[in-house]
Amino acid sequence: MSQIPDAEALYVDLLAGVRALMRADTQLVGVTSGGAWLVGRLQKDLGLAGAPGIISSAMHRDDFARRGLSASAQTVLPFDVNGADVLLLDDVLYTGRTIRAVLNELFDFGRPACVRLAVLVDRGGRQLPVAADFAATRLTLPDTQLLALARAADGAFSLQIEENT
Repeated sequence: MSQIPDAEALYVDLLAGVRALMRADTQLVGVTSGGAWLVGRLQKDLGLAGAPGIISSAMHRDDFARRGLSASAQTVLPFDVNGADVLLLDDVLYTGRTIRAVLNELFDFGRPACVRLAVLVDRGGRQLPVAADFAATRLTLPDTQLLALARAADGAFSLQIEENT
């Protein structure tokens, strides 16, 4: 089993990285569910008004037939996507397929001026040409393991490694 990074320490690095990527008109959008947890906390810690966007990959997944609709939150974008500067947030970047699905979902709502990506963990293993503008850490795990963000009742983050069955 690989060493699991401290998610709270990584969050501090993510906060600094997102702060550096922010522009005056940047809209934060979290990918359900781990990215949505991160973006909620980032919105507060950055002192941004209003609610962040939440985006679901469910309707555009290439494995929809196998996975079906998840019980996770549906897409809510409380801003006009047309011409927007969008900063997507996700917990773990792996194959790139979730981000591809999220981009399809985002473009269903309009045409943003710019879309960038910040992640807590980039674990490599890309199957599509997707790269994060910021990653709090990079690590390599075997394909047999999944890395997932967990959130405790008090809001504290942790990372968990599970065997992929």
